[in-house]
Amino acid sequence: MAYWLVKADPSDYGWEHLVADRGAAWDGVSNNLALKHMRAVRKGDEALVYHSGAEKAVVGLARVTGDPYADPNRGDPRLVAFDLQAVRALKKRVTLADIKADAAFGDFALVRMPRLSVMPVTAALWKRILKMAGEKA
Repeated sequence: MAYWLVKADPSDYGWEHLVADRGAAWDGVSNNLALKHMRAVRKGDEALVYHSGAEKAVVGLARVTGDPYADPNRGDPRLVAFDLQAVRALKKRVTLADIKADAAFGDFALVRMPRLSVMPVTAALWKRILKMAGEKA
């Protein structure tokens, strides 16, 4: 199992939408590096849902419910999507400022490449974020 962080603008499609819809296709990505990461996602992987925009915080946990497939809305087989289901909201949101204040996150893609919409999370950083959120790792 691998760990990921997926970014969403809550005004477009955020955590509350994912919960209400009971899952969704994570699609609409065109950045080459993000697409590379999306192609590596597998059913059963776990993801942190991060709200971009004004909020800038990790807000929830989700589970990947399907392997990547060609994005049906884009007409280009190089553009992929995967299915994601909400698991639970975090007890405490972990802000980008919290993450940047912790030296352990110095090489984390969220800090180094803030516009990247899908990125891997190491097991150590995953546990650290969950701890910051008041969750059990």
